[in-house]
Amino acid sequence: MRLTRQTNYAIRILMYCAANEGRLSRIPEIAAAYTVSELFLFKILQPLVENKLIATVRGRNGGVKLARPAAEITLFDVVRVTEESFAMAECFENDAADCPLIDSCALNAALRKALGAFFEVLESYTIADLAKERPSLQLLLGIDANTGHAIAN
Repeated sequence: MRLTRQTNYAIRILMYCAANEGRLSRIPEIAAAYTVSELFLFKILQPLVENKLIATVRGRNGGVKLARPAAEITLFDVVRVTEESFAMAECFENDAADCPLIDSCALNAALRKALGAFFEVLESYTIADLAKERPSLQLLLGIDANTGHAIAN
């Protein structure tokens, strides 16, 4: 199974906000830190906001921040709202009725067990776990620890 680019960057947005805890993060700064387009990040924000993982503050000095503590947001929370399908094989999909083994297939059972284990691992990691080394993360992302803004080059 491969996570989408959207999920990858959704997690990165959350990590950036966790590294910039207590301050608003601005999309242009996040985009610059990850060298990705602002438009792409704005698109990713929608499901994060709708599912209360990110909160937005509008206005001239607006930005984004975690909607709840980083320790309460699991990787599974993010994956659940950013991935469209968890079908690991054709038989996971709704139109798999044409397979004669659908009700007694060992492959289907094995893949469902593997997917369950994958979800269990994602549930065991939080955004706080990923941002544990906050000073190092701030430096790598170009966040000024004093102001919370991007470090000027």
